[in-house]
Amino acid sequence: MSATVTAVSSNAEYSFTKPNRDGVTLLAGLGVEGDVHAGVTVKHRSRVAQDPTQPNLRQVHLIHEELFAEVAAEGFDVAPGELGENITTRGIDLLGLPVGTLLKVGGEAVLEVTGLRNPCLQIDAFRKGLLKQVVGRDESGGLVLKAGIMSVVRQGGVVRPGDPIGVELPSGPHLPLERV
Repeated sequence: MSATVTAVSSNAEYSFTKPNRDGVTLLAGLGVEGDVHAGVTVKHRSRVAQDPTQPNLRQVHLIHEELFAEVAAEGFDVAPGELGENITTRGIDLLGLPVGTLLKVGGEAVLEVTGLRNPCLQIDAFRKGLLKQVVGRDESGGLVLKAGIMSVVRQGGVVRPGDPIGVELPSGPHLPLERV
């Protein structure tokens, strides 16, 4: 199965969920045009409170659609955009990508993977008990964060549902994703 975009979402206001769109425009160095989290410096409220001058490593949030099927098996109905992601994907192991991976989305856009989304309590406010489903443990007891990945826009372009996603791994040793 090839990797594709299944939904795109954005919101100009601070809100946990983001409405689905017919397309979004990614702007190099900023994020999703018109999205509240777009910018050179951090826009997530908790990050702004810590240090508003931090670089924005969370310009575009991606979640794998396969997560929705996984949580549905546990009784949680979640649709694209409802966990605040900008791009919902299918057919790509987002959580297994190393830092610095380039994702070529659609005809022009290029995203650079920066790290894992840090799941927050808003997930439980959205659906009680859901946070426990997107934070787990591996066989050795290590923390597994499943709420998607974060990226920055290296090259802008329009992204629409159905667009293909190409993956270019970084050279050299691959670093596992950590929370950003």
